[in-house]
Amino acid sequence: MPKDAAMTQPLLDDLLTKTGATIAPAEHLLETAIARVRETVTEDGRVSAALLELHQTAAHGLSWLATYVESLRQMQKWAEKLVDEGRLGEMERLILQIAFGEYILQIAGGIPMSQNEIVRPADMFLTAHDLGDLIDAAAPITAEGNTTAARMRLVELMQDNAGHSTFGASGLDEELEMIRDQFRRYADENVVPFAHEWHLKDELIPMSVLEELAEMGVFGLTIPEEFGGLGLSKASMVVVSEELSRGYIGVGSLGTRSEIAAELILAGGTDAQKANWLPKIASAEVLPTAVFTEPNTGSDLGSLRTRAVREGDDYVVTGNKTWITHAARASVMTLLTRTDPNTSDYKGLSMFLAEKTPGTDEDPFPTSGMTGGEIEVLGYRGMKEYELGFDGFRVPAENLLGGVEGQGFKQLMQTFESARIQTAARAIGVAQSALEEGMQYAIDRKQFGKSLITFPRVAGKLAMMAVEIMVARQLTYFSAWEKDHDRRCDLEAGMAKLLGARVAWAAADNALQIHGGNGFALEYKISRILCDARILNIFEGAAEIQAQVIARRLLG
Repeated sequence: MPKDAAMTQPLLDDLLTKTGATIAPAEHLLETAIARVRETVTEDGRVSAALLELHQTAAHGLSWLATYVESLRQMQKWAEKLVDEGRLGEMERLILQIAFGEYILQIAGGIPMSQNEIVRPADMFLTAHDLGDLIDAAAPITAEGNTTAARMRLVELMQDNAGHSTFGASGLDEELEMIRDQFRRYADENVVPFAHEWHLKDELIPMSVLEELAEMGVFGLTIPEEFGGLGLSKASMVVVSEELSRGYIGVGSLGTRSEIAAELILAGGTDAQKANWLPKIASAEVLPTAVFTEPNTGSDLGSLRTRAVREGDDYVVTGNKTWITHAARASVMTLLTRTDPNTSDYKGLSMFLAEKTPGTDEDPFPTSGMTGGEIEVLGYRGMKEYELGFDGFRVPAENLLGGVEGQGFKQLMQTFESARIQTAARAIGVAQSALEEGMQYAIDRKQFGKSLITFPRVAGKLAMMAVEIMVARQLTYFSAWEKDHDRRCDLEAGMAKLLGARVAWAAADNALQIHGGNGFALEYKISRILCDARILNIFEGAAEIQAQVIARRLLG
């Protein structure tokens, strides 16, 4: 037990009583909001797409409210677990009280959906009377939760732990913490010293890094052992992604396409496809890339135009794709196309495991029937983004995923839970990197005769980074736990991704602000972290799309 825990156990018990007392009224408020919004967007007994669009602010606000309520629930469970284990010390207590104090006040006064979009209770048709029970129950925690004194003390404790990758006990078991330690060391030794140069030179991550990660099992982390993988949990995937992304989001994302491809094959592939492809993915013998998005379609995958026409033993593919990550190096594409020309929605889509020849710097796309060009980007550079063109590109019919046409959209939907959980983990890693850079700079930089970190607004920024990272972390761990227990978790995964992306951007922006003018200089790492953080609110479902998906689930 931490030395301060035994001394303050009655105070800790009192804190958990205060925070726990807010959960039921918060849940009741959410139920009320769901009922009010549902009533507003329902027509003829069904949720109307037109009304949902008309009342988009209410619907998306509902998604954020649900995310906050789930976050508080998971933070309470986290704290109770640490108490049972004798590990809830002063730092954890401060993180808990600040999180509850701040999030409840935001629920009552306005939740930031983005920098200039604040959703108020009234936007969700809630009244002051509806808020009464929560405000009354939360009064003891909102009065003393997120104060300047609490933030300053938290940062003081954080300085004692400077250099650690997390502030506060994560609540994970010993095996997962061992995995964290392994990949933390790898990132610190083999990624952090080089990531900024890769970014500035816009270079591909060296193949030596991919080879090392393959040896560590990253590409087969969750693939069953019978197919050559490690057969580990989604929780392990979260920890690995978090630590590698702390080093560099590009490295933390190297396993994403392998994760997506493996999920597709495990859920929808034939026995022969599983036996052929999964061992190759696990060993990194093949590097997959996800080829879904098209110009002018964005998140509207049902309107894809790239077509695949059966000709004998092959399908011939024609069309264009965009925002394809790591496309030049990849040797197999999970390629979503339209196989039924008489459809104009998701029902006519099919998924292929389309092989291609990995390219070189001189000839990035040597495969017959396809061309490609690089898209220059602000951040997330280590794998590069490409536009692809297909004209007469041939795929053997045996590479149709599952062997049946028209299943592509359904197959893709089955991967979204894992993809969004992994993206939330990447967001946590980026946020943690921003916190560490901001904190070290605040310690080292002297102004008016003292370190920046001694100024309350600088310390307050760092404290809120640590608090929100822990909130996003617990929400992400919960979604992974649900996935590992074979429970539907698209709602939880979506919430984790929604919050994690906002937290990462806020952490990067505030850490750059702490750097002042130096943060705007390319030589400082925080300039790269800011660029990397920005993509998290866009890929794997833009924040607005994510909020829409969550709202549809909540409203039924």
